Amino acid sequence: MKTICRAIFILLSIFISSQSLRAATLARSMSPSRQFIIYGANATLRGAVSELAEQTKANLLALLRQPDGWKTPIVVNLQPAQANLPEIPPAALRFSQTGFGLKLQFDLTIGENIDATLVERELLRAILLEMIYRSEPDIAPGTAFVEPPDWLLEGVLSLTPARDRGPLVEALLVSVKRMSLEEFLQQRPALVDSPGRLLYRAYSLSLVQLLVGGIDGHSRLARYIHKLSRASNDPLADLKAQFPLLGEDVEKTWQSAVARLGDAQSYQLLTFAESEQRLNELLRVKTPDAGKSPKQAQLSELAQRKPSVAEKMALNELSQNLVLFTIRANPVMRPIVREYQQIAALLARGKRKRIIERLARLQMTHTKLVARMSDVDDYMNWFEATQSNSRSGVFADYLKAAGDSQIPAPRRRDALSVYLDSLAEQFED
Repeated sequence: MKTICRAIFILLSIFISSQSLRAATLARSMSPSRQFIIYGANATLRGAVSELAEQTKANLLALLRQPDGWKTPIVVNLQPAQANLPEIPPAALRFSQTGFGLKLQFDLTIGENIDATLVERELLRAILLEMIYRSEPDIAPGTAFVEPPDWLLEGVLSLTPARDRGPLVEALLVSVKRMSLEEFLQQRPALVDSPGRLLYRAYSLSLVQLLVGGIDGHSRLARYIHKLSRASNDPLADLKAQFPLLGEDVEKTWQSAVARLGDAQSYQLLTFAESEQRLNELLRVKTPDAGKSPKQAQLSELAQRKPSVAEKMALNELSQNLVLFTIRANPVMRPIVREYQQIAALLARGKRKRIIERLARLQMTHTKLVARMSDVDDYMNWFEATQSNSRSGVFADYLKAAGDSQIPAPRRRDALSVYLDSLAEQFED
């Protein structure tokens, strides 16, 4: 029995020694605030991750107007990509309760291309998690942890200084229907397509701007984050409890915030091609269907039959959207848009007298206008490329490539090339 115990003790000693030696040889760096401990890779990459982590935290603290009072360190493990393990995610955040307190570990797989936005988002998630459970270190093992909501992550990242918010504003402007605040808070961005995620980030930016723009909004947002560990299953109720500006008419306040973000670039007119694309999107009328995805119908289809109650509501909404679209539409397209708006308004009221003939004439005019503008674009491109004395630079790359293709390639002077050239000249003679 003593021999077995001695053997087990020796094996455990060897295992502990090997683990200690492995940990000792693994290089590490510590960020200036000492909250982020980065393991693996080389010193340059560890320094870059440390700088990104500290800048991400500084942006968040500047938004919340709070000092840095971290208590739980965040371990960042940089591991190389392995060809035999392609299922390893590029970034994974591990949050658990150990016998010594909370543990936050961020595993980052280093491959050929590193998505900096993904790394920044996961670092922000780890920073927010530390803030959420900063005052609750003694959590029972097995407790389900509450993660920061996706809208908070996307909104904070969108408010980062020098961040380009133009695509978010454009996504908001081209959206056909505005979501309610309750519907937005229930949405899961991981389950939508790329345009849907862009629109989600635009809504997130609107919400965070709305919250911090209220009275004492920055400190209220900080308190909201600290109380997320005790959040309920009703995110809207949790927001109302912390932000009084959402108390009275929450939907009106929310829609005003979204409209303010959309007004940032509402003065810019669309080009004819952009106006045509936007008009075609609007004319695909979507009507709700109980328990199913919304049905799509063209305006010409609804003009041939008596619309239902749901279709009348969709037509009324289309009429309102066309009125708003007229403001930004290309001036050449505005008469067409106004005519479509009048037809949609008449159909919404159930008036279909001579609507089919009117719509047919409008569609014919619309088609001729698109063809004429296409001819104008072709002529202007030809004129600029061949007749104009001044160039816009749009065709610079094309003209350079065309000119380079006409330059004869230098002849090779090796024996085989000289022999083939002499044969070619004999055949030409």
